[in-house]
Amino acid sequence: QVQLVESGGGLVQAGGSLRLACAASGTIFSANTMGWYRQAPGKQRELVATITSRGSTNYADSVKGRFTVSRDNAKNTVYLQMNSLKPEDTAVYFCYALWNRAYWGQGTQVTVSS
Repeated sequence: QVQLVESGGGLVQAGGSLRLACAASGTIFSANTMGWYRQAPGKQRELVATITSRGSTNYADSVKGRFTVSRDNAKNTVYLQMNSLKPEDTAVYFCYALWNRAYWGQGTQVTVSS
């Protein structure tokens, strides 16, 4: 059974940085695509960034230039480096991974204070 476990969320002041990590267990195969989504209170879940097994990345316009997604295929782990954080980045961040189907992590809270 594949499981995704996130870490690295927390409280940070505007302008600060955080790094999220998500490790997949229960499989020896690298995911086709891994990445991050987020959901703020009262809003729909939205894409933040994804990265394929070959390293192709995709970012939401709102985070381009501030966030960087990366992965370690050998460890089946995806990272999200978040810099220049803004209060509007406050949300629960969910790890995402795609093999034959999509899997989701339990979510980690990121709170950016102004």
